[in-house]
Amino acid sequence: MTMKLKQFQADLTAGKYDEKLCKLYGSSDAVLAAQRARYLQAAENFSRLYPEREEIAVFSAPGRTEIGGNHTDHQHGCVLAASVDLDVIAIVAFHDEHVIRLQSAGYSQDYVDLCDLTVQPEEKGKSAALIRGVVSRFQEMGVAVGGFDAYTTSNVLSGSGLSSSAAFEVLIGTIIDQHYHAGAAGAVEIAKIGQYAENRYFGKKSGLMDQMASSVGGVVAIDFADAAAPQVEPVSFDFSTSGYALCIVDTGGNHADLTAEYAAIPEEMCAVAKYFGAQVLSEVSANQVMQAIPALRKACGDRAVLRAIHFYREDRRAQGECDALERGDFEAFLRLVQNSGESSYCLLQNVYPCSAPQEQPISIALAVGTALLGGRGAIRVHGGGFGGTIQAFVPDVLLTCFQEGMEAALGKGCCHILRIRPVGGTVILN
Repeated sequence: MTMKLKQFQADLTAGKYDEKLCKLYGSSDAVLAAQRARYLQAAENFSRLYPEREEIAVFSAPGRTEIGGNHTDHQHGCVLAASVDLDVIAIVAFHDEHVIRLQSAGYSQDYVDLCDLTVQPEEKGKSAALIRGVVSRFQEMGVAVGGFDAYTTSNVLSGSGLSSSAAFEVLIGTIIDQHYHAGAAGAVEIAKIGQYAENRYFGKKSGLMDQMASSVGGVVAIDFADAAAPQVEPVSFDFSTSGYALCIVDTGGNHADLTAEYAAIPEEMCAVAKYFGAQVLSEVSANQVMQAIPALRKACGDRAVLRAIHFYREDRRAQGECDALERGDFEAFLRLVQNSGESSYCLLQNVYPCSAPQEQPISIALAVGTALLGGRGAIRVHGGGFGGTIQAFVPDVLLTCFQEGMEAALGKGCCHILRIRPVGGTVILN
C-alpha cells in the first residue's frame, strides 16, 4: 500500500494510474490530465513539507450529494444519497512518533498528539478536532494508531451541501483503517466514526447520511430506523445512461447566523414526537400525527406540524425514488425528486430563513432554474437549505442553456456539473 514518492510520480506521469483515475473522475482526456496534475502537485507539496519522508501512501474520499430524504436522517428515516467526483486527497507517510501532522492546502498545519485524545475545547470547529476524534474512536476499538504526516487538498465545494467535513472525516478514517487496522472496520463503521468525531469533538450535531454516502460510495439507500446499525443498500442504476446531468448550483447565500434555523428543524420534529412519548418521528405513525393535528398545533405550533408531515411524505418518497431507479423508471424518479423539492419549500420550509425573508437566494435559483427547465427534469433545494445550494437533473440537450442561464442570474462558476462516483473512501496506490 506504500511506495517511494518518486516512483509514484513517475508511474502517475506514465499513465499507470489512468484506470483508477477514470473510475473516480471520468475518462475524458481533459479530466485525466487535470487529475494527474493535481496528484503530482500534491506529491510535490508533500515532499517540500516533509522532505525526510520518502515512503508514501495515497488516499481519496469523496463529497456527497443528497438525492432523496431531505431532513429525514435525524428522525431515523430513509435517505437516498451518492458520492460524487469531487474529493479530498491525501499524500501520507506513516511513522511511530505518536503524532499526526496534517497540512491541508490553504490552511495552517494541524498537530495532534496521540498521547492525549481527550476533547480539546479550543479545537471545536477545527479540523484537528476531527482528527483527534477519529483516532480516539479507533483507540477505543483497540486499534494502535502510530501516527503519520500528511498533505491534503480538496475540490469539494465548501458550504455547497456536498459535505466537505464528512469527506475529511472519511479520509482520516480510511487512512487509519487501511494502515493500522488492515481495513477491518469497513465503510459503514468508518462513517459512524466520522459522525462521532463531528458530534463529540468538532461540536456539530449531525445525522449519519453525509459520512455514510462518502464512505460507502456510489448510490446508496440508507434506512436509519436502527441508528446504531443503519441498513445500507447499494442502488444499481447508472446515471450516465439516463440522458440527464446532475447539477449543483451555488446560490451564493450567506451562511452566517443560520445555526438556529438549521437546529429548529430537528427540534420541532422531535417536539411532535415527544408529544406522543417518542424521541423521533419514525417511532410515531403518520396517522397518529394527522389525527392529533388540533392538539399538536396548540402544543408544538403549526410549523412543527407541517415539518412532521413533510417527514412522513419525504420518507416514503426516498423509498419510492430508490424503487424507481431499481426498476429503471427514470421519469418516475424525476417526478418524485420534483415532489421532494415542493415539499421542502412548502412544508419543511428550509428554502429561506424566516429571520431574513428579504434574502432568498435559493428561491431565486429555483425560480430561474424552473423557467430554464420548462417542465423537464427536476429541481429542488439541496441538503440543509436556507442559504446553500440547489440540485437539478437537467436533460443533456438543455445542459448548456441551463448552465449559462443559471450563471447569468447567479454569477459565473455557480453551476457545477457532477458525476456519480462509484466508490467511497479508497486507497489510490495500486
